Amino acid sequence: MIAAIPPAQRRLLGLLVALLLVAQIDQPYPDVALLQHIPTMLLLVASPWLLRHWPLSTASLACIVAFMALHTLGGRYAYSNVPYDDWTRALTGASLSEAFGWTRNHYDRLVHFAFGALSVVPVAEIARRRGGLGPRGATLTVLAWVLAISCLYEIFEWLLTIVAAGETADRYNGQQGDIWDAQKDMALAALGAILVLAAPRRDRR
Repeated sequence: MIAAIPPAQRRLLGLLVALLLVAQIDQPYPDVALLQHIPTMLLLVASPWLLRHWPLSTASLACIVAFMALHTLGGRYAYSNVPYDDWTRALTGASLSEAFGWTRNHYDRLVHFAFGALSVVPVAEIARRRGGLGPRGATLTVLAWVLAISCLYEIFEWLLTIVAAGETADRYNGQQGDIWDAQKDMALAALGAILVLAAPRRDRR
């Protein structure tokens, strides 16, 4: 089945496998690592079968891999502890939190925004090729997908933390004391999709 996948797509999947393996080296939060990385592992295992039955363009797969790569990085640090301030301080001498006055780790916000933005190409492609929809129908499908999946994910995350995360629930879901965390995450995902959909068509391609 893997041989049927175009070489460029095999390389993309290989990069994601490599990133997932590297993310496990000296894992700083082993108590929640498995919960964070299960989606990526399942996707990689199923990808040969999925791409064989429902092939995607390389651009669409690249969007999916890019999102999963961001998720894998976040999962390594349980999202709330991604050390982007340390990285930017080492490069520029100043941290992002100091520059923008942030009081929480905003990496999870970036990933939710990226989910919306990176969903546009693959979901619109599927809506056109598999659903026979025109541009307007594909646009509405993208928005419906992003809003529905964002909502379902927040519900799933809530249930999973109650059932599986136990004492590590707060660390797993990354709420960081914000009671409006779920609503902000969903809004950012919608914003990401809207900005890409609103871009000039040539730039979007």
